[in-house]
Amino acid sequence: MFSFKIDDDTRLELLEQRHSKIIFAIIDRDREYLREWLPWVDLTKSPDDTDEFIESTLRQFAANKGFQAAIVYKNAFAGIIGFHAIDWDHKRTSIGYWLARDAQGRGLMSRACAALVNHALVTLGLERVEIRCATGNTKSQAIPERLGFTFEGISRNYEVVNGKSLDHRVYSMLKSEWTPLQEF
Repeated sequence: MFSFKIDDDTRLELLEQRHSKIIFAIIDRDREYLREWLPWVDLTKSPDDTDEFIESTLRQFAANKGFQAAIVYKNAFAGIIGFHAIDWDHKRTSIGYWLARDAQGRGLMSRACAALVNHALVTLGLERVEIRCATGNTKSQAIPERLGFTFEGISRNYEVVNGKSLDHRVYSMLKSEWTPLQEF
């Protein structure tokens, strides 16, 4: 099992089938909350859908195209963060994330995101990390803003969620702008 310590209470674990039941339970419990911004929530109808998602993330990892990790806080699943894909030719990636409703407000996502940005730009040697957030999703926008990302603009009608077309704010961090984290 791959595990990466962020701090004494928080770690990232490569998603594995053993996470499936808890992930589905949290998605199902927080369904109304999560579906406002995430297009895949309504497609996750059973634990089998979560199993298929985890299988796809393990294939992504095996193909060296990135990974998805469970955010574990005080030994409890709190959310997921990962690279959508790594474009090795152009040395770039983008990060996606979500937290269980009851795990918010502790700085977990900011710390997890900083760890992934550091991994991408320092360890993997990529040149660019991007985060896209729906324009109304202020909690998600706070993450790249808190980490010093540059706001690049709006991608209009970027994504359809629950029948609504959403604009996305585009944020980026370049390797030349990132101050490597010492503890990593």
